Amino acid sequence: MRILVVIALLFTNFLVSQNQFNTKDLTTTRADLELNEFKQDTTANAVVLYESGNAKIDEKSFNLILNYNKKIKILNRNGFNQASVKIYLYNSGGNKEKITNLIATTTNIEDGKVSRIKLDDSQIFEEKADENHTIFKFILPNIKEGSVITYSYTFESPFIYKFNTWRFQEEIPKLYSEYNTSIPGNYDYNIKLVGELKLDANESTIKKGCVERNNGASADCTVGKYAMQDIPAFIEEDYMTSAKNYLSRIEYELKVVKGFDGTVNNITKNWETTDSELRTDSDFGKQLKKENLVNKLIDPELLNQKSDLDKANYIFDFVKNNYNWNNYYRIFKDVSIKEVIEQKSGNVAEINLLLYNLLKKHGIQSYPVLLSTRNNGFITKLYPVISEFNYVILRVEIDGESYFLDATDSALNFGEIPFKCLNQYGREMDFKNGSHWIDIKPKTSSAIQHKIIVKLNDDGTFTGTLTTAKTGYNALKARQNYTRDDQDNLKQFKEKYPDYTFGDIEVEINKNNKSLFTETMSISGPLTTIGNKIYLDPFIFKIFTKNPLQLNKRTYPIDFGFKNNFIYNIKIESSDNYKIIETPQEKSYKLSNNSGLLVFKPIQKENILELSFRVHFYNTMYTTNYYPELKSFYNDIVKIQNNTVIVLEKNN
Repeated sequence: MRILVVIALLFTNFLVSQNQFNTKDLTTTRADLELNEFKQDTTANAVVLYESGNAKIDEKSFNLILNYNKKIKILNRNGFNQASVKIYLYNSGGNKEKITNLIATTTNIEDGKVSRIKLDDSQIFEEKADENHTIFKFILPNIKEGSVITYSYTFESPFIYKFNTWRFQEEIPKLYSEYNTSIPGNYDYNIKLVGELKLDANESTIKKGCVERNNGASADCTVGKYAMQDIPAFIEEDYMTSAKNYLSRIEYELKVVKGFDGTVNNITKNWETTDSELRTDSDFGKQLKKENLVNKLIDPELLNQKSDLDKANYIFDFVKNNYNWNNYYRIFKDVSIKEVIEQKSGNVAEINLLLYNLLKKHGIQSYPVLLSTRNNGFITKLYPVISEFNYVILRVEIDGESYFLDATDSALNFGEIPFKCLNQYGREMDFKNGSHWIDIKPKTSSAIQHKIIVKLNDDGTFTGTLTTAKTGYNALKARQNYTRDDQDNLKQFKEKYPDYTFGDIEVEINKNNKSLFTETMSISGPLTTIGNKIYLDPFIFKIFTKNPLQLNKRTYPIDFGFKNNFIYNIKIESSDNYKIIETPQEKSYKLSNNSGLLVFKPIQKENILELSFRVHFYNTMYTTNYYPELKSFYNDIVKIQNNTVIVLEKNN
C-alpha cells in the first residue's frame, strides 16, 4: 500500500512538472519547452519565466557589480524580438560601464530531442550611441516558436550615485523576478518603489563587517531581497502620461557617502541649496534680471492699457506673436535673453523668460515654474533632481487671481498652457521666499458640442446644418490645426464622412473674447430606404467609434489631463409624407462618486424628433480601481451611438 502511495505521489509530481513552467532558476526544463500557451495572458507573445539580479558595491574597487540572469519563453513569431538584446552603457570622464561573462543559450525541441545552441562571441557587438553612451548588443541564435532563451552576464559601473534600478515590469509578462542587494552602511540611498504592483517579498537584514579596509576600518551591509511574481505585461493605452511613471521598479538615489576616515559627503542637495545655485546660474537665475534689455521692445500703446490684466494680455500677445519657439526644450543650457531678442527665435526658456522680464519691467508679479512634460515623466518630490525638469512656464498673479502663461505657441490664449504641460505639478521658483511645489491644473473644463438640424426631404435625401463648438483644450487643438483656407477645413470632413456633402463653412475663433472655436457648415446626404421605410442613424458624427480601453487589467491611472464634456444634439424634421414609427429609449449611466455621467434622451413632438446625448467626465484622472467601470462606461457610449436607429414610414 505504501508503494502505491509513493508511486501516486511521484506520478502527481510528474504531471505538475509537465504542466508548469520552471520559475525557480535558469534551468530549462522539458515543461518549459513543451508548454506553448500562457493562459494568464493569451495575448502575450513571450513570457519571462525567471529573472534574478544580485547587486553589490565591490569591497575592493567600490564599483557597482550586478550579476544578471533571465529566461524567456518565445510563444509565437511576434515574440522573436525578445532574442535581440540591447544594453546601454554610460561613459564619462574616462570612466565607463562594461559587460563581462556573457553566457546566452537557445534551447529547442527538434525531432523530439532537446537541442541547445550557445551564443558565439562573434555575435556580440558594441557600438557608439552618442557622446556618453555605447550599446552592448547580441541576438540569440536559432529562434523558433516555442524556443526558450537564457542569458546571464556581469554588469560593472563606477557610477554609484544611482544604484542599479530594478525593473520588475516590462512589455511582456513575467512569472518571477527577484532582486538581491548588498549595500555598505556608509552609502545612504533614497530607495523608492514605483508603480502600483506590490512586492511579494520585501526582506532586509544586516550583515556585519561585509566591507573591510586595510587600516582596520569596516562597515556593515544592508542585505535586501525584493521579489514579484505573476507580473502582468505593461501595455501602453490611451489617456496616460509617460510609461516610466508607472512601470513597477525599484529606484535608488545616493544621498550621503560616509568615508572610513569620518568624512561626510552629502550628494543629494536640499531645495534651499538648489535655489541658491539656480539664483546665480547664468542660464537661469541671471536671465531673470534682464529688464535693461527689454526697455524699448514694446510700443507706447502698452501705456494706454487700463488695468494690469490688460497690460499682461498685451505683453503676452506681443511675445507669442513676435518670437518663435525653435522646438528646443533646453531650460538650463544655452539660454540668452539677448540672443532671443536679436534672432526673434529661441528655446522654451528663452521665450518664457523674455516674457517674464517684460512683465516684471511693467510691474506684473510673475514667477517661473519648472516642470516636466507628460512624456518626460513625473518629478521626484523627495529631493531636488534638476535633470528631471525639461520645461518652464510662468505663473502670473493679478488682483488675487493666478494665470499660467506659455508664449511658445501663437494658438495659446492668455491663461492657457500646452496639454503636454498638464503633468500634475511643478516647482515655482520664488527666490525671495523659497521655491515650492504647485499644482498644475486647468481652471475650466473642456467641451465639444455638436448641434445638428436636418430636414428629411421627399426625394430620399436629407439637408441641414452642423454647428460644432469647442472650448478649452478641444478649442486649442482646433486652433492649432486650423487653416484659413475653407477648402482645407472642409477636406477633413469629406475624407472622414465620404457619404455626406459639406459646404458653406464658417469659422469663428475666440468668439465674444472667449476661448471658443466654432465651425458651422451645411450638410446633406442620402437616406437609407428599404421598401416604404426609412432607416436613419441619428449619430451622423460619433464621439467614439470604438472603446479606447481594451486591456484586461490596467496597472496605471486613466489620466485625461483635463475635465471633458461631449454634447450631441440633433433635431430631425420630417414632412407629412413621413411617419416616425420607431424611436430609441431614454438611457442614463453614472460613474461612481458622481465622477461621470452619460445621458441619452429622445423627445418627439409630431414630426419633429430631438435627441440629446451628453457625456461628462468630471475628473481629470481616475485611479485603476475605476478601470472596469470606465471600460463598461465607454462600451455604453459606443453601443448607444452604433446601435441607435430611427425608423420612419413613408406614406403612400
